[in-house]
Amino acid sequence: MDNTVAAALRDAAQRLMPVTDAARLEAEWLMAHALDCSRSDLLLRHMQAEAPAAFAALVERRACGEPLAHITGETEFYGLSLKVTPDVLIPRSDTEILIDVAQDMLASHAPARVLDCGLGSGALLLAALSVWPDAEGAGIERSGAALAVARANAGLTGLAARADMRAGDWTQAGWSDGLGRFDLVLSNPPYVETGDPDLAADVAASDPHAALFAGLDGLDDYRVLIPALPDLLQPKGIAVFEIGSRQADAVIAIAREAGLWAEARDDLAGRPRVVVMGIAGG
Repeated sequence: MDNTVAAALRDAAQRLMPVTDAARLEAEWLMAHALDCSRSDLLLRHMQAEAPAAFAALVERRACGEPLAHITGETEFYGLSLKVTPDVLIPRSDTEILIDVAQDMLASHAPARVLDCGLGSGALLLAALSVWPDAEGAGIERSGAALAVARANAGLTGLAARADMRAGDWTQAGWSDGLGRFDLVLSNPPYVETGDPDLAADVAASDPHAALFAGLDGLDDYRVLIPALPDLLQPKGIAVFEIGSRQADAVIAIAREAGLWAEARDDLAGRPRVVVMGIAGG
């Protein structure tokens, strides 16, 4: 019986095909985790070694729908390796467009101060600080468990000295007091409609609901955050917020009512993913 890593990977890829479009790649990440090595090291040096006994159980967890990031305890975002737990929204590649759009909008002047509203894992703020090495960052997070993950990731990425991560809840009065003004405000707030039938089952089962749901129309958090932007942004600063694919017009309307200019940007699939905002006339 062939019990090599190579054989185990072939079997695992077949087992994972019903739950992911990247079955082989995910099998390799799980094997690298079981062997406590990098994926490149796995492919270069371990393919003919004996498969570790722990690998089969990891594959079964993924086959039953548990997110890869929760099994391995980490994921990548904008080139950063980040710790992930069930207490935070799993950073997804679609959200990287917020950093891309920010770089495009700020091509002529790097931001000096960056704010992340709703840190979660810290992915957005840490990605921004990795892009702009002279920037200082601040971030707020209402979940104590999530804040601990974000702070751990700031340490792991070597960015803790530039990242002021603090407890904060924008549903409470005075949440923005003392934060100051920023050249860039980032946020991936909750924006899923309560009871949304289109929400993927694995997302609903694995991500914290407080980071997902925002009322019957999914706009509750935008209605609080966006009106605060005129007091948070520098005159030429911008805010870049992730939105649901059907929310662009509504979020732009909230921004304009707050006296901001606003425009939507599409993701690579051609769906509205981001609204960019700034102070009118700034």
